Amino acid sequence: MTARALRLSSRNIDALLTALLLPVMLMLVFVYFFGGAIDTGTSYVTYVVPGVLVLCAGYGSSSTAVSVSYDMSGGIIDRFRTLDVGGTAMLTGHVAASAARNTVSTVLVLGVAFLIGFRPEAGLGAWLAAVGVLLAFVMAFSWLGAAVGLLAKSPEAAGGFTFLVLFLPYPSSAFVPIETMPSWLHGFAEHQPVTPVIEALRGLLLDQPVDNAPWTAVAWCAGITAVSVVLSGILFRHRTGG
Repeated sequence: MTARALRLSSRNIDALLTALLLPVMLMLVFVYFFGGAIDTGTSYVTYVVPGVLVLCAGYGSSSTAVSVSYDMSGGIIDRFRTLDVGGTAMLTGHVAASAARNTVSTVLVLGVAFLIGFRPEAGLGAWLAAVGVLLAFVMAFSWLGAAVGLLAKSPEAAGGFTFLVLFLPYPSSAFVPIETMPSWLHGFAEHQPVTPVIEALRGLLLDQPVDNAPWTAVAWCAGITAVSVVLSGILFRHRTGG
């Protein structure tokens, strides 16, 4: 199922290139167009890269919703059921493919970030912890995307999940410090799931104090994953009648 999902991704060249290049282009836009006007207390590329990594991971994960919706509306599920392929295998294949795609796009973003001046100071342990947090985020939003894909009536409707995932990093600490935002926005920006993930990555990669950010990020991701897996199972049985 994972190999099948990866083959389907490789055939959709436009979507694949967008998933790979959009995060890089956004990073370059923020660094070179806006970075000179934003004071973060450090070089802007150093500040913004963790946020771009999360944006990249979220965008890549959101494509799971569209892929699952295509499967549900294309008739392939009936064929899978005659071959005794369950919903868990199909959905897990889409999620695993999402993790693979995100790995490639993350490496590409980091490579470009190094070229334009990003210099992390993390040791091996911090790098492994950062990878673990990012992978937990990818899995959480991939499973959430799978649930959305099962809930949506069409692939076009499932594509609306992409907007949500692309929007969430903006009212967070991804691109500017939260304290520079209007006071009425602070509560949401500080307590939404993306912020602790970004703070954890920033602290780990730059060898800065992380406080409880990694544990908060993992807790958010674990909760989203658990709810999404259960919801996906219920929705799949409802859509397929058993």
